[in-house]
Amino acid sequence: MAATSFGEAGADLELVGIRKEFPGFTAIEELDLTIPAGSFFALLGPSGCGKTTTLRLVAGLEDPSAGRILIGGADVTAVKPHKRPVNTVFQSYALFPHMTVLENVAFGLRRRRVSDALAKAHEALRLVELDHVAERKPSQLSGGQQQRVALARAVVNRPALLLLDEPLGALDLKLRRQMQLELKSIQAEVGLTFLHVTHDQEEAMTMADTVAVMNKGRIEQLGSPTELYELPRTGFVAGFLGQSNLITGDVESTAGGIVTVRTAGGVLAVPASRAVSTGGRITLGVRPEKLLLHATAPAADADQNVLGPGRITDVSFTGVSTQYLVEVPGAGTVTVFAQNLVFGAVYPVGVEVWVAWHREHTFGLDSDARADAAEGDELAAAASVSSDEAA
Repeated sequence: MAATSFGEAGADLELVGIRKEFPGFTAIEELDLTIPAGSFFALLGPSGCGKTTTLRLVAGLEDPSAGRILIGGADVTAVKPHKRPVNTVFQSYALFPHMTVLENVAFGLRRRRVSDALAKAHEALRLVELDHVAERKPSQLSGGQQQRVALARAVVNRPALLLLDEPLGALDLKLRRQMQLELKSIQAEVGLTFLHVTHDQEEAMTMADTVAVMNKGRIEQLGSPTELYELPRTGFVAGFLGQSNLITGDVESTAGGIVTVRTAGGVLAVPASRAVSTGGRITLGVRPEKLLLHATAPAADADQNVLGPGRITDVSFTGVSTQYLVEVPGAGTVTVFAQNLVFGAVYPVGVEVWVAWHREHTFGLDSDARADAAEGDELAAAASVSSDEAA
């Protein structure tokens, strides 16, 4: 189905100098954000970071303490919620239990006296592949089907902007992953602007074109999922999105676009373009899957960083990969993810090894990044637990 069959295309969203204060605390410090029309944008962060407050401000359910909200270039800051070109899909679905699926989807159209409401509702149900259950009640559907009905009901109203408030949080893991792909496909088909709020890192990375990581009422970093993962610019982002090995040291030199850093575990290097600072004390990071283990000291290579020798203290088989913990004098515990290309662990506990990686996989953060990363990692773990409990 072509996006044009639903009429209006998505509109861009612009937040200008947004601040939101509640009695006793500030939920959003100052937020400037532009979301292009037709994009799938995710606000990602732990509980209390301000992401849900941002969504409520856009929906008109809260008033900003300062700043302006523009949708499609029109200032809607003072516009009532029901007059904004916005619809919201909630985690709870919010379907009317006494109505059929078709009646649920057509409800908003009928209230607005839109012609051919039932035909348009059928069209929306075909989009989510549920037209065959149009005459059933919501209680006769699975959780995933109910969520798709809620999506059809929102899409059929032709909003310029669709807000998704933790929409998959109540689903089990397998269904959640299936719905991630379906939502992304539907967004591409209808061409609306999606603003998705979630604390689930995998969900945001899988679905969104652009992700903004929020922390304490501010955006820590904004970019594509690949950019945020491969090149985090703060310790919090490095810890909240996946795992990182971090080691702090002092810059010795910067030459030829390469920053050389002396750490307690040895001399390491990072491209200057991948470092937020190129002088003084900085923290170097690398993702666990970028590392390789060696039974002997690797040959000298200017393009390679090496730590070691160290000793393996733990081996954990996780299916796709094996996780090794390597204690390296001066560097502490280094985590290595090795893809399982052969049966069983290659290196047992107690073996002496060297850890090496291409310097192009290194990123450079400020000197306080390790503490920020620990906070991000802790909050990411808490978010993962809450997702599992909800499922």
